[in-house]
Amino acid sequence: MTKADLVFTAGPVHTTDAARTRATGLAVTGERITAVGHDEVRELIGPRTEVVDLRGKLLIPGFQDSHIHAVYGGTELAECDLTGTVGADEYLRRIRGYAAAHPDRPWITGSGWSMESFEGGLPTRQMIDSVVSDRPVYLLNRDHHGAWANSRALELAGLTRESVDPADGRIEREADGTPSGVLQEGATGLVARMIPAGTLADRSAGLLRAQSLLHSLGVTGWQDALLGVFNGQPDPSDAYLAAARAGSLTARVSGALWWDRDRGSEQIPELVARRTALSHGRFRVGSVKVMQDGIAENFTAGLTSPYLDGCGCATGNSGLSFVDPLALRSYVTELDALDFQVHFHALGDRAVREALDAVEAARATNGRRATRHHLAHLQLVHPQDLRRFAEVGAIANIQPLWAAHEPQMDELTIPFLGPERAAWQYPFAALLRAGATLAAGSDWPVSSPDPIAGIHVAVNRMQPGATDGRVFLPEQRLDPTAALAAYTAGSAHVNGWDDAGSLRPGHLADLVVLDRDILTGPPEEIAEARVLRTYVGGELVHAAA
Repeated sequence: MTKADLVFTAGPVHTTDAARTRATGLAVTGERITAVGHDEVRELIGPRTEVVDLRGKLLIPGFQDSHIHAVYGGTELAECDLTGTVGADEYLRRIRGYAAAHPDRPWITGSGWSMESFEGGLPTRQMIDSVVSDRPVYLLNRDHHGAWANSRALELAGLTRESVDPADGRIEREADGTPSGVLQEGATGLVARMIPAGTLADRSAGLLRAQSLLHSLGVTGWQDALLGVFNGQPDPSDAYLAAARAGSLTARVSGALWWDRDRGSEQIPELVARRTALSHGRFRVGSVKVMQDGIAENFTAGLTSPYLDGCGCATGNSGLSFVDPLALRSYVTELDALDFQVHFHALGDRAVREALDAVEAARATNGRRATRHHLAHLQLVHPQDLRRFAEVGAIANIQPLWAAHEPQMDELTIPFLGPERAAWQYPFAALLRAGATLAAGSDWPVSSPDPIAGIHVAVNRMQPGATDGRVFLPEQRLDPTAALAAYTAGSAHVNGWDDAGSLRPGHLADLVVLDRDILTGPPEEIAEARVLRTYVGGELVHAAA
């Protein structure tokens, strides 16, 4: 009998395999699992076998993230970081401090400010001018659908009161029409395009920085949700390909090629060529990202009926559809026929419906193919559309961290939706009951990449550490097993790694050891769990100090 390289003993082992969900032992030989069971697994222990005792711990499949921007996130870790606070004065202190610490940088760039920190969600250019006026400053907000710029940045971009809003965005303005310093959606690119392009070395460093962080959180694979140039952001594809060729990409990465919404089907041959050119080793490119709408907080998420104003009256604005809905059906049908997966950004209920209509059209023309189309974000899903996910074979790609009470939800979203639509938000349990397959992701750097925090919110519908006791739509809570399955088997399925996401013989040994059993402990303590070890293909890529 061939002895194993690695054996886990004394359980518990949670497999996410429906045939046997729990075991106490697991063996690994090379990069694959060779046995799952109980005491009999010990027979595979030899003189050179590494043995890991699981008493008091939990072994699970490696987490996979179904929607993330890892290179962007890793790059932003080295920029001006405004996360972790909502204080306007603290933002300005950090901006001043970062500028002073980096006197040679021609632009000050960063991210992470929250709309809730400012009246109406809108800071001003003069606020940044008060701490940095000699160099341009450009700071993405935490959802990355808006940016805050100082006067120097607006000047370099040539933005004045005469500047026209782009079709896919909005320049916020002062009373006389002068740009106020906030740019929404496609308008962010008006300034971002002026920022000096980073180098491949910068992007590669960002990728490795992100990979180290993600492995420390138990993430063994992910789908990068945007490969391409977007609103001045550089294309991260070259960093992935370089890492895959060099062998430094230890994670399993699927990539989604950006659909240029200013073009049509003429770009499809280019996408086909890029799919072939970029796929190498652990980096696979087989998805196309279509951003169908914006976000609710800046009133660009596509809704089936208008947003409300501050008095609760209907406005004339129902949000945006970045791609014509009828054309979208044609594009998705053609992509589906070419075996592309389509990864939709669909946040409002109209955008969700438009995406489902497109998938339905593709199925009607091409039949039910294994293309695994998925809709990400799903903040509002009309009740009539819940069952359609299963009917058309569209996967629900959820970002659980957003499904909780916090000021951006309570002050900048719910009042402008009204009580009926507010109750349609993030309907995780309803989707699962309707037969949808769930996958889970973080959208990092928009929100934390920590899957354990995401599972905590999916189960509790409260942010970790919340003390006010308010549960956000409690009927939409998932049980811990379902939430964990979304972050493992569900996301592995979406990402195309069919031999990952569950622990069974023959599958890849992508594994995580937690310091406790989050499936049997108190649900309110899930966020306290920590990752002790992360393995990819049987190789240890992270060990807690």
